[in-house]
Amino acid sequence: MTNFKQIDRKILADLSKVSEKNSFINPELYSKYQVKRGLRDLDGRGVLVGLTEIGEVHSYILDEGEIIQVPGRLIYRGYDISDLVKGFTEDDRFGFEETAYLLLFGHLPNQKDLEEFNQVLAGYEKLPEDFARDFILKSPSKDIMNALARSVLALYSFDTNPDDTSINNVLKQCLHLIACFPSLAVYGYQALSHYHGNQSLFIHSPRPELRTAENILSMLRPDSNYTKLEAKLLDLALVLHAEHGGGNNSTFVTHVVTSTGTDTYSAMSAAIGALKGPRHGGANIKVVRMFEDIKNQVKDWEDDEEIERYLTQILTKDAFDRSGLIYGIGHAVYSISDPRTVILKDYAAKLAREKGLDNEFNLYTSVERLAPGVIAKFNKMYKTVSANIDFYSGFVYKMLNIPVEMYAPMFAIARIAGWSAHRIEEIVNAGKIIRPAYKSVAQRQNYLDLSERI
Repeated sequence: MTNFKQIDRKILADLSKVSEKNSFINPELYSKYQVKRGLRDLDGRGVLVGLTEIGEVHSYILDEGEIIQVPGRLIYRGYDISDLVKGFTEDDRFGFEETAYLLLFGHLPNQKDLEEFNQVLAGYEKLPEDFARDFILKSPSKDIMNALARSVLALYSFDTNPDDTSINNVLKQCLHLIACFPSLAVYGYQALSHYHGNQSLFIHSPRPELRTAENILSMLRPDSNYTKLEAKLLDLALVLHAEHGGGNNSTFVTHVVTSTGTDTYSAMSAAIGALKGPRHGGANIKVVRMFEDIKNQVKDWEDDEEIERYLTQILTKDAFDRSGLIYGIGHAVYSISDPRTVILKDYAAKLAREKGLDNEFNLYTSVERLAPGVIAKFNKMYKTVSANIDFYSGFVYKMLNIPVEMYAPMFAIARIAGWSAHRIEEIVNAGKIIRPAYKSVAQRQNYLDLSERI
């Protein structure tokens, strides 16, 4: 048996080399055939592939055909995100639920609408009987995003009408997923912590009188305790992550998969798979790990020159993970500023003061200030770069004592609201299955009989 495994590894290694070699495409061909890699033009503008009324990401204006970079704006259903945040924070209330309502139904709820919506979500929070035990605890995953996707697919089996794509049924399914995503994610983490980390197992049920952010902290912590500022900051993070236009990868996946006519559970599990990737929802983990490295290597956190030297080493692939990337700096759309970062940074500063982490927060602000200049010295850029939301969100989650394994799932808990709105929008406006073109650049070959092949 051991010998077979050794042979199997060798065969696999050889086949891998063949597969890699024959999958390579000359990069020059992408320019020759004007392929929009990443569905983006060379000047950074996205290739228009659809229309939406749900979210808008604004980062430039056109003046006589010239792109003029402007401070970034994020707009939900016509409302600027800064106005939405100002509204619920000044009223000292939670904002994620009314944000989800806005994204789904296109208008801000009044007091009665919001109370009824919260009641609906509370009614959908409960998982099917024995679901946590049979589908989460009995088969703990080492990755919570995979556990979350598996749980979503498993819920298909408990739906009496899972393939009905009428708006009434899809809305019901989406509301259920929005409501139960916190439980699915947190229970997935508790199973991981217990069975793979030898920690005590805590399973707290969601409480209907609590809002989403409060329930997450309550279910995640052994004693279920949290401060008001902690819950408000987590709620803010959920609001800022809830939607980002139709072109972000996981939302585009939602549109693509929905356009096939498939069920809600399949579409949402596909979106989770997209969000899991380190280039998308997993980016804030990289930021936190990069800063742990910076804190260990930079002796004086207030010395700009020392920080710049180390950022240069990261950029030249001589430090950290040797990728040449300063994580959390730069965005596919935003240039001068990411509005989510601007908002989250202010509230992160408040929590840092409460936690006694001012020095670490100041290090973040120094890197945010210095990194664009360091990058500009080494890379040819078509636009300005600035800190994106991943730059501070990981730091916020760390201050909230949220385990790193939960960072990407936190993103999913928020973004399911946006995915749900986009799925409904795609169904309502569906015309064709989304199928972009790929040009084959393979050479034609003559068939050879098996006996003639080398």
